[in-house]
Amino acid sequence: MNANARELADRFDLEKLTPEFYADPYPTYRALREYAPVKRMAGGSYFLTRYDDLLTAYKNTRAFSSDKKKEFAPKYGASLLYEHHTTSLVFNDPPAHTRVRRLIMGALSPRAIAAMEPGLRRLVDRLLDEMARKGEVDLIADFAAAIPIEVIGNLLGVPLDEREPLRDWSLAILGALEPVIGPDAFARGNDAVREFLAYLETLVARRRAKPGDPERDVLTRLILGETDGERLTEKELLHNCIFLLNAGHETTTNLIGNGLVTLIDHPTEKARLIESPALIRTAIEEMLRYESSNQLGNRMTTERIELGGVELPPGTSVTLCIGAANRDERQFENAETFDVGRTPNRHLAFASGAHQCAGMALARLEGAVAISGFLARFPRYALNGLPVRGGRVRFRGFLSVPCLTN
Repeated sequence: MNANARELADRFDLEKLTPEFYADPYPTYRALREYAPVKRMAGGSYFLTRYDDLLTAYKNTRAFSSDKKKEFAPKYGASLLYEHHTTSLVFNDPPAHTRVRRLIMGALSPRAIAAMEPGLRRLVDRLLDEMARKGEVDLIADFAAAIPIEVIGNLLGVPLDEREPLRDWSLAILGALEPVIGPDAFARGNDAVREFLAYLETLVARRRAKPGDPERDVLTRLILGETDGERLTEKELLHNCIFLLNAGHETTTNLIGNGLVTLIDHPTEKARLIESPALIRTAIEEMLRYESSNQLGNRMTTERIELGGVELPPGTSVTLCIGAANRDERQFENAETFDVGRTPNRHLAFASGAHQCAGMALARLEGAVAISGFLARFPRYALNGLPVRGGRVRFRGFLSVPCLTN
């Protein structure tokens, strides 16, 4: 490390990020891990970048709360965005978190996910056929974003001709989670929640009248609840359907898009994976580690606690930097190197502990089927212009990646 790295760490402000940071945050993350691993922000919150510190926060759910009511009240006010983000599974503590997660996990069992694979392969093959005909494609619009929308749409039983607005709603709602948002982003997010809720009310009414198979249909399972009588309120049901689509769509889109672009940037590893397709499982884990789809998480301390030599009082807002922790040299050998055969690889892309991603097995399957299928069909794919980043710090991905398939 040098004086420039120390300056990077000293200057870092989550509310004043530069275009250079959005393009490549990893030099800053590396500097923070070295010089300010528990970095105090101007508003009194703390930014964590070391693997062990994030693991502590994930495991100690008593001291590090996921409930966002206190944090989101000044940001969103009495809005639908506030109602949505404080009702969602991911932003709640037990017992609410436990109850909702149990209902969702019942429809995402290993058997249920295995049953999705044939349909997923057919979807990927159809998209690949369409891209082969076009030649000039967008990796995001034509492939990476199309897959999870269809998968989650199927899980919730959204009719094919009603799926068009789902991606735009998702981008608007998740865009409002950025550390700093302007009035336009707030309005777009709020409008998206309103429109999404209105649509879901009609979808739920139809499903109540004609239930699906609760072993395969997540919405039916959430409506029916558990055999012991455990059910969600109407508000919990609607907002967690929005959460399921947003979580399943954004992170998997980024996994596929980031993974295919990273392989272009690392031609030796790309060739290695093409020559040894059995490496796809470890390759997916490395893509998740190296370019984490979800870069930031948040917690609030409920008691006085020491972390990384810094004492945090109760009520302290803490940002968990997953993207930084996943390149921590103390955890990963040659952490800045992309290695499709890396093992072990205990990354935190899906978090850890009680809040570990409920849909991670499905995301892994989607990533593996999509990327392996793409490489088999288009081993010589190449960029056809500059990729356009999403311009967000919380979710790292691309809006557009122009590409030639042959």
